[in-house]
Amino acid sequence: MVVVGRMQEGQYTQTIYNYIKQGQYVEAIDCLLPEYENNNTSRAALSLLGYCYYQIGDFVSAADCYGQLIQIFPEHEQYKIYYAQSLQKSCQYEAAMKASFTVDNPTFKEKVVKLQAAIKYDEDDLPGAKSMVEQCSSDDPDTENNLGCLLVKEKRYAEACKKFNAAMNVKGYQPHLSYNIALCHYYMKQYALALKNIADIIEKGIREHPELSVGMQTEGIDVRSVGNSLTLHETALVEAFNLKAAIEYQLKNFEGAQEALTDMPPRSEEELDCVTLHNQALMNMDSAPTTGFEKLQFLLQQNECPPETFGNLLLLYVKHQYFDQAADVMAENTHLTFKMDPYLYEYLDAIIVQQSSPEEAFRRFDDIANRHTDNLRKITKQVQECRQNNDEAAVKKAVNEYDEALEKYIPVLMAQAKIYWDKTNYNMVEKIFRKSVEFCNEHDSWKLNVAHVLFMQENKYKEAIGFYEPIVKKHYDNILSVSAIVLANLCVSYIMTSQNEEAEDLMRKIEKEEEQMGYEDPERKIYHLCIVNLVIGTLYCAKGNFEFGITRVIKSMEPYSKKLGMDTWHYAKRCFLGLIENLAKHMIMVRDVVLQDCIQFLEHAELYGKNVACRIQPPLNAAAMHEFQGKNTVTYEARLIKGLLLLVCDL
Repeated sequence: MVVVGRMQEGQYTQTIYNYIKQGQYVEAIDCLLPEYENNNTSRAALSLLGYCYYQIGDFVSAADCYGQLIQIFPEHEQYKIYYAQSLQKSCQYEAAMKASFTVDNPTFKEKVVKLQAAIKYDEDDLPGAKSMVEQCSSDDPDTENNLGCLLVKEKRYAEACKKFNAAMNVKGYQPHLSYNIALCHYYMKQYALALKNIADIIEKGIREHPELSVGMQTEGIDVRSVGNSLTLHETALVEAFNLKAAIEYQLKNFEGAQEALTDMPPRSEEELDCVTLHNQALMNMDSAPTTGFEKLQFLLQQNECPPETFGNLLLLYVKHQYFDQAADVMAENTHLTFKMDPYLYEYLDAIIVQQSSPEEAFRRFDDIANRHTDNLRKITKQVQECRQNNDEAAVKKAVNEYDEALEKYIPVLMAQAKIYWDKTNYNMVEKIFRKSVEFCNEHDSWKLNVAHVLFMQENKYKEAIGFYEPIVKKHYDNILSVSAIVLANLCVSYIMTSQNEEAEDLMRKIEKEEEQMGYEDPERKIYHLCIVNLVIGTLYCAKGNFEFGITRVIKSMEPYSKKLGMDTWHYAKRCFLGLIENLAKHMIMVRDVVLQDCIQFLEHAELYGKNVACRIQPPLNAAAMHEFQGKNTVTYEARLIKGLLLLVCDL
């Protein structure tokens, strides 16, 4: 007979408090729920349950708990405030405002006004929020902070920064105020100043709270979740690391951005806030696109999702050519389209229209482009006037505006050009780029795409070299930071203009850096030299010299364990399919030894390609997903190609 012992009430309560103190709110909820479900919950337990739900972001359940407490203890004004706060956080703004009016105690007047201001702020009623904030005491540092937040919403970042600094002077150093200052500098593109404030937050957090395990996850140390404790919230470390990741991402330091996310105090996935989930999805999109799409889709269904989620999800769908999914998301979330940048909405709308009517899409892009160019000319005139007046501050501001306007124009220009690129009308693409030279001649993306279109015309390799070379020379000391396709196209251009020595020098440089990187990180896969050789092999195959081309392709993929990837397989299989097509049409003859090498290569690809995907997985239903995953491997495709080759050659 087993005797079941019952935890003493004092021990039970202490356990819950310990969980809460350590930020383990889910565990605390698990302890509290049995009594709650049996309608045997004390006032303290119900209050703790509401608090825990609030901390894990389940604001609807928190509001339910505090709503019950109000009914049982209507005289307790603090519960009414917690109830209104929970409603506000769950985006039930009308109900939250109504609940705030039920607080009668004059002691809480200031707190209620702040809450009402926050509700107005969340509703984007800035005049209403401002009038509420102005009712608060001017001696209260929170008033300066709240006015600063309103100025940020109005995009008056310099003025907002002054407000946050004023609040800091009164309250002393506060991590959240330092974060607000860093955010203002980020919006003003003053990244060095933003990173300085972020560094202060992180340094203080590490020094005062070593238990938060900052940076240990990046170093590969297995540490448990620190939970969403009050301590973690007060340090502003999560906000600081997210902002650092955003800055590194803007500066194109993608490894640094990923590292910033792994440096933050470790938490389990269900404990992550919406901003962290959004940034994880965005910054790991190249390595884990399926997971990234899932996270962004999940966030879009949440009330508290970052406002950038909708636009970023659509842009990523378009980037990966999932146009139907983009159209569906836009149709299902029409209420969010009104909050988008009008230019972004028009751009995405035209991209989707392009799938059914390229001519109509080109007309729409042309309208958008004309408005952008008019704006760019207007800002250029402003820059010139400011320089004549020797107003450096105004010049800097106008130049920043010009850069922002140019960044909006470039995608429209590229989308226009792509319509003709898809039709292989490269002359027309070149004409479109020439029309934009007035604004874009210093922009890296523009120069790169001009180089590509010159390269594709096959009679302008010398001109293409003129655009590719500066890009490569700019990063010559770190050549692996240059896109592999740029290096490959430059090598081909050298070969086609009889500059074989330059091509060999460049390939030796790539090989040397790959060897060095392989020595430093043996597990890392590096594809640059492989892709260069693949492109050269593809060139020879395209010119009909399949024996040399295929041999080069096979050689480039060694060792298979390190060189077989989604992109490299894409290039390789095109050459093999081209070989099979020409053999089937009896247009070429290939020696048996080369065919045997092809069979051997495909067998190796079949062996090493079990876990290598061929395409990025699109959003599909369960049945279609199962079929897609079964066929989306290099092993599956290598087996098919091998079967075709054996059939054509009768081997």
